Amino acid sequence: MSSVKIGIIGAGSAVFSLKLVSDLCKTKALWGSTVTLMDIDQSRLEGAFFLAKRFAKEVGADLNFEKTLDLDKAIIGSDFVINTAMVGGHSFLEKMREIGERHGYYRGIDTQEFNMVSDYYTLTNNGQFNYFLEIAKKIEKFSPGAWLLQAANPVFEGTTLINRYTKTKMVGFCHGHYAVDNFIKELGLDSSKVDWQVAGVNHGIWLNKFFYNGKDAYHMINTLKEKALNHKPLHPFDDQISPAAFDAYEFYGMMPIGDTVRNSSWKYHYDLDHKKQWYGEPWGGADSEIGWKWYQNKLAEVSAVTIEVAKILEQNPDLPFSKIIESAKDRLPADFFVEASNIFDPKKLSGEQHIPFIDAVKNGNSRRFIVNILNKGTIIKGISEDVAVEVPALVDAGGIKPEKLEPMLNDRILKWYLAPRIMRMEWAIDAFINKDPNMVLEILMRDRRTKSYEQAKAVVQEIFKK
Repeated sequence: MSSVKIGIIGAGSAVFSLKLVSDLCKTKALWGSTVTLMDIDQSRLEGAFFLAKRFAKEVGADLNFEKTLDLDKAIIGSDFVINTAMVGGHSFLEKMREIGERHGYYRGIDTQEFNMVSDYYTLTNNGQFNYFLEIAKKIEKFSPGAWLLQAANPVFEGTTLINRYTKTKMVGFCHGHYAVDNFIKELGLDSSKVDWQVAGVNHGIWLNKFFYNGKDAYHMINTLKEKALNHKPLHPFDDQISPAAFDAYEFYGMMPIGDTVRNSSWKYHYDLDHKKQWYGEPWGGADSEIGWKWYQNKLAEVSAVTIEVAKILEQNPDLPFSKIIESAKDRLPADFFVEASNIFDPKKLSGEQHIPFIDAVKNGNSRRFIVNILNKGTIIKGISEDVAVEVPALVDAGGIKPEKLEPMLNDRILKWYLAPRIMRMEWAIDAFINKDPNMVLEILMRDRRTKSYEQAKAVVQEIFKK
């Protein structure tokens, strides 16, 4: 058993923090560890701190918890730092979107071809990028041997930026690859007999390998095309088996996975009607004005229930967590209730990779992960070594060992999808590093929504107030 010090930045997101705490409680090899919860919002921090301590006590886990509003205190002496923070929160993102739409940019200027995810801001996100570098540089200064686990978006730009401008050991995580499970479930396969790989960049990954019982089973996915064409989503994020996914599969020759289905070309995103056509009624996917509103409402519901749970627990110290969650079932979003139930299942981890990664690195408990790391050694051929890629890897006490990709991503994905997506990443980082709004203006001059130089100049001036 090896204890570590873990700093969680942006811990006021109580649900995510509780998932990490739950995973720690179920990982006895890390008992004795100290977890420092850090957030700039006092009330949210207090709630997360209370829930974390209460949960660990209930399950009898040997963990120590600290709380702080000071970033330095979350980093000093830490072995691992998990960054989940979104500078400015969703209110900032919506403000930027509103300005963009007022100037004729549907869904805001950060919505760009191959980068459509609605909280993946890369052009107006200087505060987020600054915070990424601030955290990494503080780790260099105060805890130079620590790992930075990047969870906050944009993971692609963030992982590339941090690796280029600091010497911090870091890895980026996302859970979009779990969408492969949709195919396994729909095809009725035994997951233990499925061998698969995904590769690409964050929110731009592709299923390059899908084997069953040791044999290539990619053809099985084709049997789901009819279902995809008649897609009736259960919620806005239900898009893995959708017309958009299978249309991209037909063009690129490999299946887009997870958020990649959303991060597609203008073809699927011209307006709400097109979104509905490709992602299904009634929402038109997660990134339409309807779908994103649904998501925001769900976040508000979850936040309200979380606050309520904390109050009930505070007033009833002997009442088990699970009883409270069960009593709130009718007021919780169905998918959140499933997640909340998993938190209390002693045999299930949350699915987040952060704590298992820490266990693998610290205790040598080898595991397979999907990681965001630099393309050193040319893991994906045709991509520069200083660009972050998302690939499968074995992780143990010796670090991260990327798998050999077999087969490699095809030329069409490399040239028609990844090359333009990587170029957009380079533009965004270049504009940030140079602190030059004129570079954002130039990006917008290549945007299909731009009708005139005056339009693009006006939106850039308002956003950057110059």
